[in-house]
Amino acid sequence: MTEAVEATRRTPGTPCWASLMVHSLGNTEEFYTDLFGWEYEPGPEQLGKYVRAMLDGQEVAGIGEMPPDRHLPVAWTTYIATDDADATAESIRSCGGTVAVGPLDAGIAGRVAICSDPLGAVFGLWQADTHLGTGMQGAPGTPVWHELVTQDTSTVGKFYEHVFGHEALAHPTASADFDYLTLLLQGRPVAAVHGVGRSLPHDRGPHWMTYFEVEDTDAAAAKVVRLGGRVVQPPREGLSGRLATVADPEGAVFTLVRSRR
Repeated sequence: MTEAVEATRRTPGTPCWASLMVHSLGNTEEFYTDLFGWEYEPGPEQLGKYVRAMLDGQEVAGIGEMPPDRHLPVAWTTYIATDDADATAESIRSCGGTVAVGPLDAGIAGRVAICSDPLGAVFGLWQADTHLGTGMQGAPGTPVWHELVTQDTSTVGKFYEHVFGHEALAHPTASADFDYLTLLLQGRPVAAVHGVGRSLPHDRGPHWMTYFEVEDTDAAAAKVVRLGGRVVQPPREGLSGRLATVADPEGAVFTLVRSRR
């Protein structure tokens, strides 16, 4: 899983960045520093109060603070790489998706937009300029996989195929009870779509899930709780390794994974 994402991360159609908007930037910074060892540098001025999370001098994610009058859901957003944000935004609209913000310039970071697919899952577009996205992948504390959790894969899988050129391939163990597609580019897996039917969380609806690598899933999940977060789904064995779905103190949900290597 990790190796495939590393090899194609900046190719158009691949998840290339994960970003989080919160109400209290300082408290959130402390949580992720304690959990992942992140340090921070200022982000593009056009994005307001925004920092870039760093590990060993390399960028791994972004965190911003919402204006006091904004009361949006706190959630990690997966950004998908594109060579032309404006053209991709038009394709999203024509295929039944929505472009909520942008495309707009973000200084040296390039051009970005916030969109949603036909079933409502929010994701970002990123047309990189001099800033190339996540600088390191595969190490503990870095995003290593992105998975769309939605009602079913049939309609939404075709959307991502048309907009980003993905090949949507049913997982070898897919069945009537396990609805799962892998999204490939040039034969390499870059993301996945998991249809969960009526098991979709009512408080979140369809959403992209960010997976962060950890050295020990069980220990990391326990640490999340000690730091004021909570465990949404306890540690378990999954397709990619040992997983735990957790939430930070503001409620942003993400998955911890100890990948199989």
